[in-house]
Amino acid sequence: MSANFASIDPVADSASQKRTVLLVGGTGLVGGACLKLLARDARVGEVRSLVRRASGVGIAGVAGHANRVIEQVVDFDRLDSTPDSDEIFAVDAVICALGTTIRTAGSQAAFRKVDYEYPLRVGALARRHGASRYALVSAIGASPHARTFYSRVKGEVEEGVLGLGFPSVTIVRPSFLMGERVESRPLESIVRRFGVILPLKWRSIAAEDVARALVSAALGGAPGVTIIENEALHRGAGAL
Repeated sequence: MSANFASIDPVADSASQKRTVLLVGGTGLVGGACLKLLARDARVGEVRSLVRRASGVGIAGVAGHANRVIEQVVDFDRLDSTPDSDEIFAVDAVICALGTTIRTAGSQAAFRKVDYEYPLRVGALARRHGASRYALVSAIGASPHARTFYSRVKGEVEEGVLGLGFPSVTIVRPSFLMGERVESRPLESIVRRFGVILPLKWRSIAAEDVARALVSAALGGAPGVTIIENEALHRGAGAL
């Protein structure tokens, strides 16, 4: 499936058209970039950022636009019993930028919970409450039939999201991400140094470029399924 980009105007809007976006992973590298873009976008009325614990990290980075951002602390293992869930999950679109490593998670089971179970739980609740768009960060090489555990889980979550019934789904498959992480990922640091000389299909990509594609999809994604590969991201896919 090829990329299909909607034409959008970030300044043309009216109060009745403002979107409410549910953001998951807003304290991470790509999610943080999404939060800043959403908070500054005139088409957005409210951003609901789901977090495990109060952080203020994202809100601190959107000075002047923090009134659009609500940081909502939830238990991802008990989302169905979240107080005020009818209000929290009643949104127009979901952006899921959740992602961890097995090293950080501690085990394959814990990794799968974050990268597979949580995105589907959030998506199912949002869809149940009327959300029509879902934009997901996956990874280059994602496939449910992949030999590596990481790529296989990414492929499985893609399949799971497609099965939730969203009228518009956008899946973004970046290569290694460029940007400053809070957590240390030594392999990514090494690849980023040399990734700029690789062909576009594999070349490292700026987190902000990934975020722009996700926000574009959440606010104006076309009906159906759109998959944006790493090469398309380098060519400006999803530019606001």
